[in-house]
Amino acid sequence: MEVIIIDSITHFWNGQGGILEYQNSLGGRYQDWAKATPLYQKWLNTILQSSCHIITTNRKKQGYNIITDGNKTKVEKAGLEDEIRSGYEYEMSLALEIINENHLAKASKDRTGLFANKPEFIITENTGKQILDWCNEGEPVNENKIFERINDCKSLEELLKLYYQNPTDDEVTLMAFTQKRTELEQTPIPTSLTKPKLSLNGTHK
Repeated sequence: MEVIIIDSITHFWNGQGGILEYQNSLGGRYQDWAKATPLYQKWLNTILQSSCHIITTNRKKQGYNIITDGNKTKVEKAGLEDEIRSGYEYEMSLALEIINENHLAKASKDRTGLFANKPEFIITENTGKQILDWCNEGEPVNENKIFERINDCKSLEELLKLYYQNPTDDEVTLMAFTQKRTELEQTPIPTSLTKPKLSLNGTHK
């Protein structure tokens, strides 16, 4: 299995020559995001459409909330925030967060079902083996049947597993996966399924 590790994506966001610096060089105005956002999206799509697995890391920073009470305004600490564009983790299949100095991790987003609602744990070689086993579940689909299988997917999780079982560089096949993903994202979730034991937490590209 081919894997790329990017350590860390925070530099792409707010490092020298990063997206925030570029947006600021344009004037730092809200409308300048019209030029900066496509660059971020192109980078993100490169990761999501890669034929190999990609692991990314990012730094965290102190978050704050601005509280208004009558004529008074105060700033309160609000936990840690990822130093990358908001919503990035929801693009991933699995997001593990290191929560303390003991290096314990918890899943903040998990479409694999391996770590959600589980006690905090230390990431080890066995963690990687669990993820590998999940990626290899099932058998690859015959090339002539892949489009039929893509169309038959009823959930993002099902589509994701199919993609991992059938890695490809073929642009037509990748486009079929992308179009199906968009279709599934726009499908309303039935009321009876709005409170599952395992939340899918966002999207995957």
